[in-house]
Amino acid sequence: MARAILIVLDSVGCGGAEDAAAYGDEGSDTLGHIAEACAEGRGDREGLRSGPLHIPNLARLGLSHACEASTGRPLAGVARPEAPQGQYGYGVEVSQGKDTPSGHWEIAGCPVPFKWGYFTTLENTFPPDLVAAIIREGTLPGILGNRHASGTAVIDELAEEHIATGKPICYTSVDSVLQIAAHEEHFGLGRLYALCKTVRVLVDPLRIGRVIARPFVGTTETGFTRTGNRKDFAIPPPDETILDRLAAKGRPVVTVGKIGDIFAHRNTGEEIKPFGNAAMFAAALEAFERLPDGGFCFVNLVDFDTEYGHRRDIPGYAAALEAFDRDLPRLEALLRPGDLAVITADHGNDP
Repeated sequence: MARAILIVLDSVGCGGAEDAAAYGDEGSDTLGHIAEACAEGRGDREGLRSGPLHIPNLARLGLSHACEASTGRPLAGVARPEAPQGQYGYGVEVSQGKDTPSGHWEIAGCPVPFKWGYFTTLENTFPPDLVAAIIREGTLPGILGNRHASGTAVIDELAEEHIATGKPICYTSVDSVLQIAAHEEHFGLGRLYALCKTVRVLVDPLRIGRVIARPFVGTTETGFTRTGNRKDFAIPPPDETILDRLAAKGRPVVTVGKIGDIFAHRNTGEEIKPFGNAAMFAAALEAFERLPDGGFCFVNLVDFDTEYGHRRDIPGYAAALEAFDRDLPRLEALLRPGDLAVITADHGNDP
């Protein structure tokens, strides 16, 4: 009996969805535009990378063909082999929504049958009754932020006030999320998790996909840095997923990265949660190598999205793709006859 590994390159989409205009994303093409930028020199950064996007292993396995099938355009500057060594294709999502749960759940066999809720107002984002409930139920002196924001930027701006007042930093984005940032030492990591669990219940009626704990450390002098202790509090999938079916069959499952959080820890097996793409991919390889026959390894590599897509960092995104591509032969070396390796994405985040 063979084994399977499914790797989600978070936000590494190709082409645009048919309903992209409804989300203000018409014309988006994450991979296509990154390749185009690199070919034009806009992906260069001294000491990091330069030149056209160099992903020969992904191209060899069929990524160039998949992108061209999706968009009708070749990936600029990326080789297109005559005969790919892997199977390739592109998916057209049927779920509503554009973020992590929608993509992962549908990949796992459970399309989203409802519309997610969003906080669309840019300033004073959260409804007053929700803010009052967060303060009351969380026993807080108040909250900071209350707007759409970049996580790193809002922490840099409000961390000192947060430490001085004890008020957590609450913010959102275009996704169906409510994010709460707090200092691991001054506020406490356990307290942050408990607060997020409380807020998860409060936003359930609004159909908000995730409440995300965003812990950070540091001082004004040294600077503030988010840690690897992020935790997503998601609603569970509304129907059966491949993880549920595998559990019913008694199959061994290992999940790497934020997969456990995305599926609300339902039948997510052994959960491994390192920090950073390189560590997560290394953990995935180790888990897959020891996986017995019939086992399944489900992996999310989130840095593409959080570190580069949301920050509109084209050179960083390109370098991360190239780093993954360089590591890909390590996975190929572990494959035995009959094994299945799938590399896909959950959505796009065109920088």
